[in-house]
Amino acid sequence: MQFDFAVLGANGIQGKIVVRDLLESGYSVLLCANDDYKLDSLLEYKRADLAYIDLRRIEKVKRVLKKSGANVVVNCAIDDYNLAINRLALELDAHYVDLGGGPRESEEKMTFEQLALDGEFKKREIVGIVGMGSTPGINNVMLRYVEPKFDTIHTVQLGFTWNSNMPSFVPPFSLDAIDLEFREKATVLENGKFILKDPEDCTLDYEYRSIGKQKTYYTKHIEPHTVHKFLEHKGVKNIAVFSSFPEHSRSAIKKLIELGFTSRDMLEIDGQKVQPLTHTIEILRRLPVPDGYVEKENLWVKVFGTKNDKEKVVEMDAVAGTLLGWEEHTCNVDTGMPVSITAQMIKNRIIAEPGMYSPEFIVPPQPFFEELGKRGIWIYENGRKINSPATTTAMQNILPQPTVAKKLAV
Repeated sequence: MQFDFAVLGANGIQGKIVVRDLLESGYSVLLCANDDYKLDSLLEYKRADLAYIDLRRIEKVKRVLKKSGANVVVNCAIDDYNLAINRLALELDAHYVDLGGGPRESEEKMTFEQLALDGEFKKREIVGIVGMGSTPGINNVMLRYVEPKFDTIHTVQLGFTWNSNMPSFVPPFSLDAIDLEFREKATVLENGKFILKDPEDCTLDYEYRSIGKQKTYYTKHIEPHTVHKFLEHKGVKNIAVFSSFPEHSRSAIKKLIELGFTSRDMLEIDGQKVQPLTHTIEILRRLPVPDGYVEKENLWVKVFGTKNDKEKVVEMDAVAGTLLGWEEHTCNVDTGMPVSITAQMIKNRIIAEPGMYSPEFIVPPQPFFEELGKRGIWIYENGRKINSPATTTAMQNILPQPTVAKKLAV
């Protein structure tokens, strides 16, 4: 059987969302994973099949992908392998999309190396997009939407916040990525220079439009680099990424880190080498979502600049929540679904310009926003919804009346 898409890491939190969305959109999908944990419902689809892979054996992975016939590779696997899988897609003349990220010591280096494949992707007339989830991802596309509204832009602030209706710990998105965000200093562009700031150095309690007030932290992300390149022609001088967590979730994650459960150091136990982080992820992905548990997430971008010699500020928000029928995925739908949408846009040549890109350079906002709306993920410009209210199964998608936005200092 020839497949439309091959999804690596199909058994992960985001991989399952991507696979299901692709299948429900009518495509055939080869699920590539190292086990079949909780994949039964997806494999019941007639146009789905499973291939067992080990990313440490990249040549075997190459044979699996080549045999699949898929011309779009969607990478939802652990981000340590992003560059290797990206290069593999290039060798196979396949389009490529991933969630971004990279190893602890070299996330930025890996992303730069991926983007440096631009010339090769152009030669082979294929498209590659790195970092196409929530943030990076939706936030980058919202920035692309805003950019033409300004003559000059001096400051960009972006980030995410979320909350739930009960103080139960449900593992959010990727623990390996969160571990880095909690531990590592954040890269911030301040007055035209890249500097490092400790997450705790941020003293703001920001009033988020759909969540309310939460403690805000500087967060290690790649966006300051790609956004700087995207907006350099508009004179951008300040860029920072922020995150906010409900206290019950943040304290649980911090405790896991403090006790060593997210360590990447290999331990030898009874003659076997084990990594605490890997085992912690395996344990946490088996935790059930409590009955009645729902989440809401608010992705946001604030842009400060001028238009016609007047100061101008635009705030963009993307609001996602638990969806009926998707309850086990909580608000992670706003990370997995954008990957699926973008992969489909490449497949259908809505995105067709060959090369290797971060999302703000290539993803067209309007059709992307419309697809998000079909899935119950709403986009707001200064508090006004701008993607059509298509039929949706959203449980938590109401944005409160706009609050007075505070200007964050970077």
